[in-house]
Amino acid sequence: MIEENSLIIREARREDVSAIMALIEALAAYEKLSNAVTGNAEALERHLFGDTPFAEVVVAEWEGKIIGFALFFTNYSTFLTQPGIYLEDLFVLSDYRGKGVGHALLSYVAKIAVAREAGRLEWSVLDWNQSAIGFYEKIGADVLPDWRICRVTGGAIAQLAAKGEKK
Repeated sequence: MIEENSLIIREARREDVSAIMALIEALAAYEKLSNAVTGNAEALERHLFGDTPFAEVVVAEWEGKIIGFALFFTNYSTFLTQPGIYLEDLFVLSDYRGKGVGHALLSYVAKIAVAREAGRLEWSVLDWNQSAIGFYEKIGADVLPDWRICRVTGGAIAQLAAKGEKK
């Protein structure tokens, strides 16, 4: 746990799920993607705290209120032959930006990466989000211009899976 003045950074607990879900919805609104949120708190709780956790979350508390989060999971680099950490989301409510909260969240996740001997800590940023890009560059991250995200979702996953089946 990191604690500075009114800020506490800690690993999420099961009772934090509704606050995390509210932050996910706030993140989606910020990115103008509210219609893309189709999940719910029950699934999030199961995926974070169930028998097989798929991701981990670190939360930022300011005077007892959860005001930010970092959600991440383990990935693997074949080139490094090492595990890594992929940061899926980093978000801080707008009233608390500029107070070091985002940096503290990232630092906490970086400490986890070091402890786990991760070869990489990676994440994506939307190309229009210049304030985030500037923040990431300021803390020493390389924004890779040559890489693009590829994604298959929903029914397209099943269609792709079916194409490999023998008839």
